Amino acid sequence: MSRGDKNETGVSEFLLLGITRDPGQRQVLFWFFLCMYLVTVVGNTLIIVVISSDPRLHTPMYFFLTNLSFVDLCFTTNLIPKLLANHVAGTWTITYPHCLTQMYFLISFANVDTFLLAAMALDRYVAICKPLQYCTIITPRLCAGLAALVWVSSGLISLVHTLLMSRLTFCSWAREISHFYCDAYLLMKMACSDTRVNQCVFLGAVVLFVAPCVLIVISYVQIAGAVLRIPSATGRRKALSTCSSHLSVVTLFYGTVLGIYIRPPDSFSAQDTVATIMYTVVTPMLNPFIYSLRNKDMKEAVRRLLHRSPKSS
Repeated sequence: MSRGDKNETGVSEFLLLGITRDPGQRQVLFWFFLCMYLVTVVGNTLIIVVISSDPRLHTPMYFFLTNLSFVDLCFTTNLIPKLLANHVAGTWTITYPHCLTQMYFLISFANVDTFLLAAMALDRYVAICKPLQYCTIITPRLCAGLAALVWVSSGLISLVHTLLMSRLTFCSWAREISHFYCDAYLLMKMACSDTRVNQCVFLGAVVLFVAPCVLIVISYVQIAGAVLRIPSATGRRKALSTCSSHLSVVTLFYGTVLGIYIRPPDSFSAQDTVATIMYTVVTPMLNPFIYSLRNKDMKEAVRRLLHRSPKSS
């Protein structure tokens, strides 16, 4: 009997197979994910608190960094607590509404991430290539408008995906998701109904996802040209130091994401889980370290905050 001939029914819940079925390995992974989640929460919260409390950091670059830390915090909170709860309860099911909700926020936060990284690249481009016009181009009003556009457009894009996914029919036997969260690719692959509209929209989403990456590449090509024209080696190092943290985050994020999702849904395999963990868990955890350890202003702001705290208490 063909897939289309099987009995189609409304599925009330899915089974998340996770990363491994071995009980011993799952115990190790529980503590692994718990530690990484706590580090992510503490690190990104610290970034937000430090930037918010230090007037010296109230600049466009750190405004976007605050948004990036907040979305990274939301991104992991959307995934990891459910994974940890499943480990504690010993059950790996997720209800259909919860699955769609998780997918909605996953797509939304991923889009916010990409758009923010592009906005930060634009900020660095203007700062290095057009320094005299920086204050007139990158204004607080422009930054607030860009941030609002990023969050609203990302939510709307994700809403379209979620509504299209909600119209699909899943077979009674198609309940197992070979992942630790509800992935849109795998859900489309499991559907018994026609997914051509979903796949077309998903292709459009891939274009929207890659477009910020292209903008980032163009920005850094222009930045590289401007830096090479700086006569002194000290000046070149100073210019590059303002971009190194952002470039590291972009490379880590896009390097893992593009390797997984720029492929047809049928080619998605369980081996991609490691790369998925990199961009869903590891990257949000590393971002605070990248921006604090490689940024002199951030390190000084953290020290000022720590020295001020005992006095205020």
